[in-house]
Amino acid sequence: QVQLVESGGGLVQAGGSLRLSCAASRSIFSINAMGWYRQAPGKQRELVAEVTSGGSTDYADSVKGRFTISRDNAKNTVSLQMNSLKAEDTAVYFCHAVTTLHFWGQGTQVTVSS
Repeated sequence: QVQLVESGGGLVQAGGSLRLSCAASRSIFSINAMGWYRQAPGKQRELVAEVTSGGSTDYADSVKGRFTISRDNAKNTVSLQMNSLKAEDTAVYFCHAVTTLHFWGQGTQVTVSS
């Protein structure tokens, strides 16, 4: 079991930046992959970015070059640096962890005003 708590969401103007953080309740060293998903109103939840235990990363095409995911095994955290934000990035962002099971955080709202 692992509990995930997100922080760092908020309201920002288009072109601005936000940094999301996800704190895990236990060591993430052995967690296969951790990442961020988002869900906008009326849309399906989608992968934003993911980082594996080996450090490999994957990004949605829509955020490549603007978002950066990082993983700190010593602090049991995963962060998402979001730059050059656009109105279409507005969504609830969820932290996600995969072991043999899937775990989700409660979500944090990101609103980008145009």
